[in-house]
Parts: sequence; structure tokens; C-alpha cells
Amino acid sequence: MQQMQSVEPRSNVFSKDPFEVSIRPTPLPGVSKSPLPKGGFLLRPRLWLLWTTTLVLATQCSAQSSGQRAALDLLNGNRPVLDAHNCYPYEGKWKDRIERALSTGFPVAIEQDLAWANGRPVLSHTKDTIGTEPTLREHFFERVRGIVESALERNDRARWPIITVHFDFKDNQRPLLEAVWKLLGEYESWITTAPKTADPRKLSDFDAKPLLVLTEDNDDQEQVFFNALPVGAKLRLFGSAHTARIEGQTREERERLQATMSPERLLVDPPTNYRRWWNNSWFVVEEGGQRRGGPWNDSKRQRLEALVKHAHGLGYWIRFYTLDGFAPSEDRGWGENYNFGSRDAVLQRWRAAIDAGVNLIATDQFEELGKLMR
Repeated sequence: MQQMQSVEPRSNVFSKDPFEVSIRPTPLPGVSKSPLPKGGFLLRPRLWLLWTTTLVLATQCSAQSSGQRAALDLLNGNRPVLDAHNCYPYEGKWKDRIERALSTGFPVAIEQDLAWANGRPVLSHTKDTIGTEPTLREHFFERVRGIVESALERNDRARWPIITVHFDFKDNQRPLLEAVWKLLGEYESWITTAPKTADPRKLSDFDAKPLLVLTEDNDDQEQVFFNALPVGAKLRLFGSAHTARIEGQTREERERLQATMSPERLLVDPPTNYRRWWNNSWFVVEEGGQRRGGPWNDSKRQRLEALVKHAHGLGYWIRFYTLDGFAPSEDRGWGENYNFGSRDAVLQRWRAAIDAGVNLIATDQFEELGKLMR
């Protein structure tokens, strides 16, 4: 076989790159005194070190990726879950919402909007309470007691969590946050937890239980629910990621930016030990949101899929709120803000969200989405 010729580095800015490879028929100083193996290559020491380092880093990244997948799989195997939006009474009306949500089957997510009244956390769509609102303890925790205790008795851990409760705080005053933390402590044996790590960027493993508790991105919440805890303490609930601020000068410009900004710019930071999910309005999918959605098409589907793929790639669960489609005569206290205007219009979005792998699909139409998902 014809002897290979030396390949000299090119005279450019990369001439001292550590990836430089020498292909020579003679030994290289400091590498080996033995002749070049037939058909083989001799590597410069810097390249050998770099390759070794790269292999170690690749192994670490693979382990990290595996850990991220395991964390995502906690929530229904990283598959979609029905999220019952505003699942509590308004001014004494719509008292059947939690029963309707639970009747759709498991797993299920239930949103509870929280405010402060009479020294207790209560369910309210506004922070201005009147004192007659149902309490979080009675409306949610005691209502699901039988379900949770039965799940604990069966000990079918592969199905846990069976209920995800999502807190939307309408007020972030310290007494309310501390009261919710204390209340969660009373039910801790029901709740999925994870130990606090010294480095917030190091994600600890979940200890799965029948309930998973999520909250949103407010920094005052993080102070009470994470920062104030000692290392090793159990995290009882998990916050959402910070989405990038939209800096448009007008509402129209902000709506356009929301729907066109790349997923990588909307969500920059990876998950932390505390922040494990990404909460989104539909405005990041369709410009102007539900009321200006218009026909569903491939470009919107691709946009939705890109957002989900980016969230999962970083290691976040992703939620979208709220996907409704109904005629005025069908309104059960839902309002028009999230209404696509027809059942056919919302069916297309529900199917797209399911196909894309959205983890939490929020709707007021519990039974209809539940039926579709089953």
C-alpha cells in the first residue's frame, strides 16, 4: 500500500486547535516509540486528552438526560393529562366542578385559585374575598381523602401521582403562603416530594405519592416554598419557570412577539430543583390567543410542537391554558376569554395538544376533553 503523506496544519486561526490530527508514518515525539499500526492513526496528546474529556462529558450528559426523562415520566409517563381549569365554585355557583373533574378518571389535574380570608387559604377567583369562600382544606384535601387513602393502600406506585393539584395564587401575601405551606405539611404523607439540594441547579429525585402539587412562578412563593428551607428538607410543591418578558410597545406588538419568538428565547433557563414546569397561555401558539385564533393549520401545529419539544428537551413539563370551545347557550360560568367559539375549533386544538405531548391541557369542558383523551 502506498505510504500516506504527512498532513500539515493549515495556516489559519485553527492551526493550533486541539482537534489537530497528525497522520504520519513515523513516531511522534512524546506519544510513542512504536511504529504506526497498519492503517492506523497516532493522536497528539492534546487530542487524546480532549477525546477522553469528551467521553466523560458525554457520559455525564447521558446520565443527566436519563435523569431528566425519569423526572418527566413521573407525570403520566410524560403523556397528556386533563387539567380542570378553575375547579371551584364562583360566588356559591358551580359547586359541582370538582366532582365533574374527578369523574373524568385518573390521572387528572385540578386547578385551585387561592386567596386569604378569615386567616385561612380559600378558593377565590380574586384576592378580594368576602369570607364565605370554601377553604382549601375542605374543598380539595378532605374531598380527595378517600381517593388518596385508597391509592396508598393499593400502593400501585407506577400510577402515582393520580391527582395533580395546581395552585394559582391570587394573592402572594406572606401569611397566605406560610399557611399553605403549613397545610401541605399536614398532608405530606400524601404528597410527592423531593429533597432540597445545596445547588438549586441539581435536581433531586421525586418520591412519588398519589398527589403532586404545583404552583406558579412568583418569586415570593419561591422564597417561602424553597429558599427558606434547609438543605435536605422535603419540597412539598414545585414552581413554574420564568418566561421571557415581552417588551413590545403596544398590545398588538406584544401579541405578535409572543406568537413568533423562538421557544429558545421564550424559555432560556433549565429546570431547577424547585422550578419543574412551564406554564403558557395560548397566546404563544396563536397570535391574539383563543378569540383571534382563526383556522387551525400546519404552521400553528408546528409552532405548538416546537414549544413542547423545547420544554421537554430542557426537562420541563409544559401546560397550556385554557382551551374551550362552546356556544353562548352552553356557558357554565366559563366566560369568553378562552373560547375558540365552537366545539369543532377546540377539538382541533385538543387533538393537536394531545399529539404534541402537552403535559397539562387546561379546559373548562372537563367531560368532553376527558372523553376525547380516553
